[in-house]
Amino acid sequence: MSHITVTIEGNLARLVLSNPPQNRLAQEFFDELRDAISLIAGSGARAALLSAEGPDFSYGGDIVPWPTLSPKQLRAAFEKRLGTVNQWERLPVLTVAAVQGLCFGGGFELAIRSDIIFAGASARFGHPEQSLGIVTMLGGIQRVAERVGKAFAMEWALTSEQVPAQTMLERGVINRVVADESLLEEAAAFARKLADGPTRAHLAHKALLRIWTGGGLTAADGALLDLALPLFETEDVKSVLPAAVEAFTAGLPRPKPIGHAPMHLLGLVA
Repeated sequence: MSHITVTIEGNLARLVLSNPPQNRLAQEFFDELRDAISLIAGSGARAALLSAEGPDFSYGGDIVPWPTLSPKQLRAAFEKRLGTVNQWERLPVLTVAAVQGLCFGGGFELAIRSDIIFAGASARFGHPEQSLGIVTMLGGIQRVAERVGKAFAMEWALTSEQVPAQTMLERGVINRVVADESLLEEAAAFARKLADGPTRAHLAHKALLRIWTGGGLTAADGALLDLALPLFETEDVKSVLPAAVEAFTAGLPRPKPIGHAPMHLLGLVA
């Protein structure tokens, strides 16, 4: 049984968790996710939309096999899974997640690695790990802390509270809350807008923010020109910048940029 469905629709890739109703993340899921990421990266898609079938995005990891695994086996399994979700986070394509219903545990840890998160109004997020006596095994608590600070990240990790989408929006964890019935439509429209835009410039911003996350302003400033200056050699800038200057001097509206297939940005996004 497949756990993931991948389709390429022009310059938009769609990755769907397809094991409802709980969309549990078993080892098979991570194997399929790794293959899906490779497919998307080589497809020419300029943006990817992550969504899920059923009433809930994901209840999290499939815990059934865990008690039977030795510490060595557990470490190997989680190292592999962590490496896979890291690939999603670093995918050289803009990523948008559309989250409905319950988004818990590993499902939350996957969604939060997307560049943009849309949520339905009734969506709830959380870490159930404390109820099992373990921690967020895919890097969830530190990614929440990066967005909301230590206080709320600690509280949510300790309580396994189901945090409403609106609270997540107010705290800066997610980007938009929309009506449940229009979630997929609005998230897809946003992803297509990204795909039709100056994708190499978008990916430069993605790279800069990743560098800032690891090294702060000094590191990001140090990488800025290496990422930014090559953009002036792209067709986006060559076709639009002179026209924008001409429009400005003539008092006319600025022309729209043209999207181009994403590249690896000199190896800084990988």
